[in-house]
Amino acid sequence: MLLTCAQMKAAEEAAFARGVSAEDLMETAARGIARAILAFFPNPGHLLLVVGKGHNAGDVLAAARLLAPLGWTWELDAAFPEADLAPLTARQLAALRATRPSAPPGLLPAPLVALDGLLGIGAQGEPRAPIAAAIARLHAHRARGAFVVAADLPSGLDADTGRATAACVTADLTVTIGYAKAGLVADLAANHVGRLALVPLPEVTAPGGDPAELLTPAALLPLVPPRPFESHKGIWGRIGIIAGSRGYTGAARLCATGVLRAGGGLITLYATPDHYATLAATVPPEIMVRPVDSYADVLREPHDALAIGPGLGPDPSPAVLELLLRFPGPAVIDADALNLLSRQPAFPAMAGPRLLTPHPGEMARLWPQERPATRRATAEEFAARHGVTLLLKGSRTVIATPGHPTAFNSTGHPGMGTGGMGDVLTGVCAALLARGIDPHDAAGLGAWLCGRAAERAIFGRGGSPESLAASDVLARLGAAFGDLRADRGA
Repeated sequence: MLLTCAQMKAAEEAAFARGVSAEDLMETAARGIARAILAFFPNPGHLLLVVGKGHNAGDVLAAARLLAPLGWTWELDAAFPEADLAPLTARQLAALRATRPSAPPGLLPAPLVALDGLLGIGAQGEPRAPIAAAIARLHAHRARGAFVVAADLPSGLDADTGRATAACVTADLTVTIGYAKAGLVADLAANHVGRLALVPLPEVTAPGGDPAELLTPAALLPLVPPRPFESHKGIWGRIGIIAGSRGYTGAARLCATGVLRAGGGLITLYATPDHYATLAATVPPEIMVRPVDSYADVLREPHDALAIGPGLGPDPSPAVLELLLRFPGPAVIDADALNLLSRQPAFPAMAGPRLLTPHPGEMARLWPQERPATRRATAEEFAARHGVTLLLKGSRTVIATPGHPTAFNSTGHPGMGTGGMGDVLTGVCAALLARGIDPHDAAGLGAWLCGRAAERAIFGRGGSPESLAASDVLARLGAAFGDLRADRGA
């Protein structure tokens, strides 16, 4: 559920009226912030605590107190004199100082994590001095390589609308508390919010709000229960892949390996004669490669799900359209198969459930007319018109299906803006569909897993967004499943 600032404040006030203490809520928030930092940086580093005087600052100070015994050092950058701190925030600072000393100057361990605890949801308007000066210092630290974590929201961002003030923190990670605030998933907020994590406050309940949801490990875990000991490959689905063409065989390999690494049972990659030999020699040995004269032959095979589109080339066979329309089971449609659909006079009806995974350019071709102003509205209206699940890729992937709350993915980083990532996602989602997961849930789970695998590839491991490749995501999908089950990855 997404809340406005007024709704969040009302929910907190109701909790206080029931006897819940602000100190208890602060401890829960601090544990969540600390866990989110550890999900990215498992080895201790240095915390730069850039704080104001309210309870948002208290959350940050309490999180530092919890991290200090794990080896994290810290230093304080307070925008106000300590005499101005709220009483509970002052107690948190005293408790932090009693835990361990801050790091000696010039001897700071990597990584450097700067925490934004300047403003909470009660702040309005343009930040003024001394807050604006503290935000400028945060910007300077980020320019020198610090990873910026915002507590609840980036200071200077309107949490209802997503509009940023001139002086607004640019966060790499925003750890929002209680409920996701509506403005944090707005299109215009993405560059300031960065990666999103949610810390629930079990004591705080909201009677109503926007039903859209932020995808989290707790919400997704029921979709992947432990495998029964008595398992066999037939249980985990028969997946057919229609992908690849001359010059585009890499897309087929990435897609097929995505199915494999997401737990597909029996995987068959279909290839026409012009590229059969190349694929048969290069795909992982666990994947069957079958030659077909026409992709329409796939309709005669018993599949639980299909992945259709990666690397089919600019002019796919007409048999691909026949397969899109007539296959009775669930299918993921991506890349060149989406472009094929966009060239039809009207969007066609299809025989089974369909999960479409366009990037913004493909979405523009699918819907060339004037579209709604926001990505969310675009996804919701297209899905409702055509009775499909739409996963609209982007820095905040949106998933819309008629009859389901719209979902926003929380994982990933800018390094995923490179070739092959969509091919991997298509394969992962097809594997999830084949095990019987609903297309909406498969889309959300697939997006979360791929984003978390991408995070696993660089954070705390010497990598960088610039160095990330789609094959790195494939290699970390197992770790992403592990993080999901351990409720890591925020």
